[in-house]
Amino acid sequence: MVFVLLVIALVIWMGIDLMLGAKKRRKNPSSLKSVSADMEFIADGDDFLRMLLKDLDAAVDHIHMMFFIFRDDTTGNEFIDKLCEKASYGIHVRLLTDYMGSRHIKKSTIKKMKKSGVHFSFSRKATFPLFFTSINERNHRKITVIDGKIGYMGGFNIGKEYVGKDPKFGYWRDYHLRIKGEAVHELQKQFLSDWSRENAGTELDEAFFPSLPKGNALVSLHITNGNSVEEMFISLIDDATSLIYIGTPYYIPGDKLQESLLNASSRGVNVKLILPIRADHPFVQEASFPYLVELIEAGCEIHQYMNGFFHAKVLLVDDQVCDIGTANFDKRSLTINGEINCIFRDQEMITKVKNTIERDIVQSDPLHLKRLKDRTLKNRLIGPIARALSPFL
Repeated sequence: MVFVLLVIALVIWMGIDLMLGAKKRRKNPSSLKSVSADMEFIADGDDFLRMLLKDLDAAVDHIHMMFFIFRDDTTGNEFIDKLCEKASYGIHVRLLTDYMGSRHIKKSTIKKMKKSGVHFSFSRKATFPLFFTSINERNHRKITVIDGKIGYMGGFNIGKEYVGKDPKFGYWRDYHLRIKGEAVHELQKQFLSDWSRENAGTELDEAFFPSLPKGNALVSLHITNGNSVEEMFISLIDDATSLIYIGTPYYIPGDKLQESLLNASSRGVNVKLILPIRADHPFVQEASFPYLVELIEAGCEIHQYMNGFFHAKVLLVDDQVCDIGTANFDKRSLTINGEINCIFRDQEMITKVKNTIERDIVQSDPLHLKRLKDRTLKNRLIGPIARALSPFL
């Protein structure tokens, strides 16, 4: 009897905790800052690894890195060794990783970094009184700033799977941006904001914000904390007149975003989604199936990427506007996580992204309604559980 009462009390506590957390997130500030930038599009893990290590090696003042997942594996240690080396030379190095996403970093590795002079911190650690909210709200941003002059943001994390070295996933497809110009200041501000949240009394250095040239393109950096991503996606989709490409590893959009896509299809917009053929998270595919059935019945195209794992987050509308960032088309990105997205209209960059999307579609299989309806009994039984858990997947 005592055990039952404890379970009931725990469930009530969790429910109140999560309800208060959701209410608080709806009031969180978000920002949409338009600045100039020069952008380089990266869609291959080896290219990302090579370019980032080269820029780290050239750092002369500071390195600021923030990732949701930072593995303590061979790939992660290649970066850790580089950070330790630069810190030992007197370069100011800060590494911020999400508490849950990077929880497997060994204490000995953290000790090694700190001994070398690397300033390491976890982001979004568990706290009271809203304990369940704090372990559910994740910092999903991936930002690197080097010498205040070069920035990175996008979908890649640090670990062997992201460079195609995990046989479970094979080749890893992701979209990332290397940025120069005034936009780097905005990446720097967000990094320092996230860092200061965990490390009170952080001092700012003028070297963090050197004078930067204007870039060739105008971009809008959309920074969110559990709100306004949905509104941004819907505003872009509702303006579509001919074509929408969406790439995401997880498609659990909720009713409003799903309706926006269905409305686009009904007015003659060609809607195409790229999703992975396999899942890297339990229940994700089952939670997405009801939404996918609706899209296919409405005439939308669903393509499942076959050449490894598809992790890119991209929205391209009418060859006119593109969004690349960290937010997925799922409820967690829409209503819980801290995210950063880059929206741009630069035609040269959009052409590069579109060409990559179309190559990815060639390496995908179309998903037909029959395959969704011919699921096994086990999958059908899992479906209701997955839908109930979808806000937390």
